[in-house]
Amino acid sequence: MITKDLYRALQERILVLDGAMGTMLQRHKFSEADYRGKRFANYPYDVKGNNDLLSITQPEAIAGVHTAYFKAGADIVETNTFSATTVAMADYHMEDLVDEINIESAKIARRVADEFTHNEPHKPRFVAGAMGPTNKTASMSPDVNDPGYRAITFDELRKAYKQQAAGLIKGGVDILLVETVFDTLNAKAALFAIEELKEEQGIDVPVMVSGTITDASGRTLSGQTAEAFMISIEHIPLLSVGFNCALGAKQLTPYLETVASKSMFGISAYPNAGLPNAFGAYDESPEQMASQVQEYLDKSLINIIGGCCGTTPEHIAAIAQIAAAYKPRVIPSLQNLVHG
Repeated sequence: MITKDLYRALQERILVLDGAMGTMLQRHKFSEADYRGKRFANYPYDVKGNNDLLSITQPEAIAGVHTAYFKAGADIVETNTFSATTVAMADYHMEDLVDEINIESAKIARRVADEFTHNEPHKPRFVAGAMGPTNKTASMSPDVNDPGYRAITFDELRKAYKQQAAGLIKGGVDILLVETVFDTLNAKAALFAIEELKEEQGIDVPVMVSGTITDASGRTLSGQTAEAFMISIEHIPLLSVGFNCALGAKQLTPYLETVASKSMFGISAYPNAGLPNAFGAYDESPEQMASQVQEYLDKSLINIIGGCCGTTPEHIAAIAQIAAAYKPRVIPSLQNLVHG
């Protein structure tokens, strides 16, 4: 892990995160047979839509997405592991593949990142292990008739996240990214698991946390404001805290302003390409999105910028071009670090 290079880069420039993985994979129009590959040809359940499985059955497609984002100017790519926990993989009856998916996904991204770093040593590339929110929530009931019911416990989430984090670390990630947090209790389970793992293995891996403001109320799905979300996780040393998904760049601005003025850590943002249209598609062009992101830069709100749903290498290239002209927001927690 090249942690020192990461912290140095974070203080020198605004780092660019990649864009959407799913949006890029949709371009391949993979069939059920493509998702299965030879290995799962006779698997008794449908697997189409299990994008994380593609790290095993279509690894070159995953590597191609990482390559496209690095070429567009990304400093960091996320592993193809958004749903690679036993909790989420239960939908496909593939819980036993979790270790392999996380390790292989990390290895694919690591290989591509190292190739780019080798060719451009002045601009090291990094890999963030994506840890999604799972499809269950620890603090809310899925049953309106039984508000006290929970579909999952904190400890079940902790175990699932610990397994995922271990696989990602084994595969060679530089960062663990707990992302698209709609329930802070889920995120706390992930952070607790990561801290446990770090202590057991005697390692230190930087951690990013990215929440999701679900609507115009300015709250997460579990009811926290942007500031409350930040306060509830900042007892853990983080590389960055920020927001992704749900909103476009313009709508996300006030929430970034809130955390940027108060957080000791780096601030990240990777919004969607605008709001979805009537068909659920994202229409915002790279130029439109980049012009909105420029407001973050003018106000010195961010340290890490990328894209979520609907974004492509074209969006990341437009954002990277604008971000290159700006200095990053000063990160209070890094001011005392000695430059290596």
